Amino acid sequence: MAAVLYREKARGLVMGLKHGDRTEISVPAAGWMALACKDIPTRNILVVPIPLHWTRLLKRRYNQSALLAKALAEKMDMPYSLDLLKRVRRTPSLDKMSPDARHNVLTGSFDLTKKRAHLVAGGRPILLVDDVLTTGATLREAYRVLKDAGAGAIHVAVLARAAKPA
Repeated sequence: MAAVLYREKARGLVMGLKHGDRTEISVPAAGWMALACKDIPTRNILVVPIPLHWTRLLKRRYNQSALLAKALAEKMDMPYSLDLLKRVRRTPSLDKMSPDARHNVLTGSFDLTKKRAHLVAGGRPILLVDDVLTTGATLREAYRVLKDAGAGAIHVAVLARAAKPA
């Protein structure tokens, strides 16, 4: 589920959140995302963000997907785990990469945090949160790791979805 299309003003908001230290955007953005997610079954669902590699987190000082996940979980009164997934490989920026290149770069880049593995045991449903959906490569790799760990249904919520020009 996407709250907005990634173009014009929405692109500016996303870029402000992602690269411009505009962390306050996460709260109203989570409200828009909650509206987009209104039909997702929320019973026992766990909200989980796409992680940043520690080097990127150090540089950026915050994970925009974690900010969105926390605000969305609080808005929808759902539990969350900001560290269920971890990025185990530093990957380059995915901008301007083809879908195949993104897939190749991201394969094996996520893992489950072992001390949190119990959170997905027994097929627990997950709401996976990211800032932007472009090709889906990042979300596919996170999905694979969560499924391999025993997660149940996995739903996706993103602030913005890229759209091909008409």
